[in-house]
Amino acid sequence: MLIDGCGRGVDYLRVSVTERCNFRCLYCMPDKPFSWTPREDLLSFEELFLFIKASIDEGITKIRITGGEPLLRSDLDSFIKMISDYKSDIDLALTTNGYLLPVTAKKLKDAGLKRLNISVDSLKRPVAQKIAQKDILDDVLLGIDKALEVGLKVKINMVALKGINDNEIIDILDFCKDKNIEVRFIEYMKNTLAKDKLEGLLGKEILDIIKEKYTIKKLGRVGASPSFSYLLEDGYKFGLIDPHKHDFCETCNRIRLTAEGHLIPCLYFDEAMSIKDAIKKKDVKKAVEILKTVLRDKPKENRWGHEGSEISTRAFYETGG
Repeated sequence: MLIDGCGRGVDYLRVSVTERCNFRCLYCMPDKPFSWTPREDLLSFEELFLFIKASIDEGITKIRITGGEPLLRSDLDSFIKMISDYKSDIDLALTTNGYLLPVTAKKLKDAGLKRLNISVDSLKRPVAQKIAQKDILDDVLLGIDKALEVGLKVKINMVALKGINDNEIIDILDFCKDKNIEVRFIEYMKNTLAKDKLEGLLGKEILDIIKEKYTIKKLGRVGASPSFSYLLEDGYKFGLIDPHKHDFCETCNRIRLTAEGHLIPCLYFDEAMSIKDAIKKKDVKKAVEILKTVLRDKPKENRWGHEGSEISTRAFYETGG
């Protein structure tokens, strides 16, 4: 089993397969030009898989494919099949904006994908368009329905933003209740690439809005999940991801790999080490040594909430959040 320098077990690998995205969300990369890392600078699926196999052998039990928008990388289903064929019981999930799911959901399911997290920040077309800077709502909603139709488990993620979509928290909760899928409300994580003066709601503010309609009960975190769970009186469960909370990092079990081969120990921190040269040389042993070094140096907690350190310079489109 992999252990970090703070004694926490690490069994969850998040793999970003591309930094590209077809949205320009206000809280992520609203002003990013359409210029990207050349394809030849990325690790191939075969190279990523070399490292993933070794990570599974070292104790990784959960893998999440992220981006950017991962569905923009062609033949993603073949990569998912490589992982699923190697270990069929691996907890294999994907985070997506949902826009391309109408034409990819079945291929992903057939390849061995088990679960999806889909971003839905608004159910109102003008608001969704304002946030993503693209007319996206119809395709995203169709993608959700298609994913459910083919048998994928679905969760919805919503980033709550003051003065933009904060009046839709109840609407999105009810939308997910009606479809019997869990919603997770995410505190906006300030970063230098986001739109200026953007403000998010803290977890307490989100809960206060929900309490205007519902009675809620705290359930807590399940294992090392980043989501704190709550229960409505009718039995519906929803989650809150609140990285500003003091206990958020206590059971962190995650490590991140970018498409260029950088191993990142913490979403907030820019510190990273590259496995690219080792994997290009097929030196898997060296890549695992680098992994263990990164884990040894993994920080105890992120810096959100520390005075003077509330704004990250991390490009979340490189790490998938």
